[in-house]
Amino acid sequence: MSQGDDAMGAVALYDFSPVLQVMGIGLAVALGPLVWVVLRSRGASAAQRLQALTVLTLFLTFDLILFGAFTRLTDSGLGCPDWPGCYGQASPVGAREAIAAAQDAMPTGPVTHGKAWIEMVHRYLATGVGVLIIALVAGSWWQWRQRHSDSPMAQLTQAVHPGWSGATLLWVCVQGLFGAKTVTMKLFPAIVTLHLLGGIGLLALLAVQAELYRQAAGRAVEQVSRGLRVLTWLAAVLVLVQVSLGGWVSANYAVLACDTFPLCQGSWWPPMDFAQGFELWRPLGQSADGTLLAFAALTAIHYAHRLMAFVVLAALGVLVWGCYHAGCLTPQRRALVVLLVVQLVTGLSNVVLGWPLLAAVLHTGGAALLVAVLASMLSASHAGKTQPMDAPQRTPLTRPERAA
Repeated sequence: MSQGDDAMGAVALYDFSPVLQVMGIGLAVALGPLVWVVLRSRGASAAQRLQALTVLTLFLTFDLILFGAFTRLTDSGLGCPDWPGCYGQASPVGAREAIAAAQDAMPTGPVTHGKAWIEMVHRYLATGVGVLIIALVAGSWWQWRQRHSDSPMAQLTQAVHPGWSGATLLWVCVQGLFGAKTVTMKLFPAIVTLHLLGGIGLLALLAVQAELYRQAAGRAVEQVSRGLRVLTWLAAVLVLVQVSLGGWVSANYAVLACDTFPLCQGSWWPPMDFAQGFELWRPLGQSADGTLLAFAALTAIHYAHRLMAFVVLAALGVLVWGCYHAGCLTPQRRALVVLLVVQLVTGLSNVVLGWPLLAAVLHTGGAALLVAVLASMLSASHAGKTQPMDAPQRTPLTRPERAA
């Protein structure tokens, strides 16, 4: 048993006795936003109410991703070594004696009162987001049934297929399992990375639904050229690869393997061990055979993320230029420009300033928003013939006019 395990004490990894209390706290977290949506959307259509709920859930999911990054970067992921509660309690208040014992045994270890509160607040927020998604499922199914009822007025309304919200609920349940595994598998890098990707995927799903509800409320879908559509898909895939690499860097604490830019360790190509660095199924800080991870492996992880950043920057730059030239997707295009600047500044800050907490959290948030914006672009457009913005709009002639 390691020193960290001694500090945490013998505790069951899964203890479901406080699950109802934790769910109750999550419900309380979600109640305020739900009441706000109801009061703000009085007199609005069903699509507008669901759009407001989706946007609010999207915002809180983004907050959850930021707080998850904060939890990871403050080494609070094991602040409560069991799941879903804390030493079998619904909050650190009930577990204060066990936490105090662990903190006394190792004052700077994985379990402290502050880290326990950070970890449990993250779980409460996640549960609250889950409650909001359940409300979204119920509302979307109700609207879909109304849309397909016998009422002529209901049939005139637009509805988003409830399969979207159902898939989102399934996704958040799987995400919860990865959250549990993050704790019980002691920050296993592959699980930590998948948990991050799951949170960003949840954000993308909600971004698509927010756009679909805007369209149901009357917003038109933009036509773009097939080339621009393919370029958007390519950019989305490249960003997803880069986010995966970034998650792998963070999960392995490889940010400081290179502390200068553009050189790394005084070289354009420092000593690197890609085979060991990208050995996916292994414990934190170790290779699969149990030996300590070499510094060259951490350098390879960092440098792969850095090299991929240049590819992503070029692809997104071309995409922004293509949207500007075509005069389409203006809000998303402008958001991409802002996010590219944020990612460049925060990424460089992480390297040259020694991984400051604010820059690291913002870098994760910027990556999540890049994925969400690209998902919104894909759902807000479809491939079709386009024409210049200043081209005259021609009205088709009727048959008698052609004959004349």
